[in-house]
Formats: sequence, C-alpha cells, structure tokens
Amino acid sequence: MELYIIRHGQSTNNALQDQSARTHDPALTPLGFQQADALASFLDNAPRRDPWTDPSTGYTVSNGSSGIRFTHLFCSPMRRALQTALPIARALEIQPQVWRAIHEHGGVYLETEGGIVGYPGLTRAEIEESFPGFILPEDITPEGWWNPANGQESLEGAYARAIHVAAELRRMARSQPDARVALITHGTFIDGLIKALLSQLPTRAMFYLHYNTAVTRIDLHAEDRLLLHFVNRVDHLPADLIS
Repeated sequence: MELYIIRHGQSTNNALQDQSARTHDPALTPLGFQQADALASFLDNAPRRDPWTDPSTGYTVSNGSSGIRFTHLFCSPMRRALQTALPIARALEIQPQVWRAIHEHGGVYLETEGGIVGYPGLTRAEIEESFPGFILPEDITPEGWWNPANGQESLEGAYARAIHVAAELRRMARSQPDARVALITHGTFIDGLIKALLSQLPTRAMFYLHYNTAVTRIDLHAEDRLLLHFVNRVDHLPADLIS
C-alpha cells in the first residue's frame, strides 16, 4: 500500500508572528489556497518523479506515468485540512473521507489569560454545507467533533493517537495491498505518525518538519515491512510559495 502523508496549506495561525492573535480553528491564507491548488494540479497531471521500486531488491524503473491517483483520500476535520482536501478531491474526482483521529495535536482550543478554552470544532451541518460530498463518520456530530471540556489534548495523547492510526493503516495495508492512500493532516501529528510507523520513540527531541502541503511517502508491504520513499517533498511548489 502506498501512503502519502500531506500537511495542510498555510493557515492564518501559521502566518502569525504574534501568537496571541491565534484562532481556534484557522482557515487557509491566500497563500495556503495557492499551495493547495498547486498540489491538486501536480497530483492530477505532473510527471511522476518517483519510479517504481522493488522492495526486495531495490531495483527501480520509471514507467513515464503522470499524476498520482489515490484510491482513498482522508482528511482531518479541522477547517484548514478540509480546505486543502477540496481542490484535490475535485482534481482527482475522489470523495474525501473525514477521519477525526488525524486532527492536530491539542484539538480545538485557545490559550487565554484565564487558561485553556476548548471549542467544539465544525459541526456536521457546517462541514456538509461548506464541503459537500465529503464522507463524514458518526463522530462528527451536530454539536461538533471536539469536546470543549477536554480543553487541550496533551502531547502524549497526540502521540498515542498517532500510534493507533499507524496500527489502522497497517491493518488497511494487509487487507488492501494495492491501495494508494492520502492523509491531509497536520505538522505535529505527522511527526508522531511517522515515528509510530517507523517504530521510533514518541519524543520531541527529534522532529520531522513538514512545510505546508509537503508530501511524505511511505509504502507498507507484506509482513509489516516499510519502504520510506521521501519526506517533506514540495516538488509542486515554486520557491515563492513554500512556507
């Protein structure tokens, strides 16, 4: 199974130098929308830059194909991830599936002078209105998908969630070895997920940095063997769009 782990486009929070102006569920910036559109166009028709690889021998060959057609497109329920998935879904003519478990570390919250304040996140109706055709699981409720009473998720909780998602992806790879799966997710969660897939310790002492809309590819093969093709790739972006 081919797994493509993709960070969302630049959000309004990403563009802030003054972190006191953060919002709890930021949208993409104009630059972020450009990044998402560029990624969608690249996935649709750009020449393939990663040749087919035999995992048992390392032999590689380029077949001259173009574009990357996903069989599954999953995205976080956070606004910036949904907005990033939308042009990809349109370009590739695929229905995105919202996967609550791949949201960013912390959940939907703000740090205030009075402490942490939690928010419910987008409601089911709000997602259906703004992102028609997206497949929503039952845990995206009419009240939202994040419990405000939870406040801010701990980093340990996020890493535990990444371990769970990695296990789900391994199960998927065993049952659907020919699947080509994309996740539209978030920087800190991506760090935790890569570490979980590679059986590395969940620590911030080392961090897998991803630029906005950067792509990492990891293939999951038989007997839980992994093949890491590339990390933090931004072939689809000109230099002035990288953030």
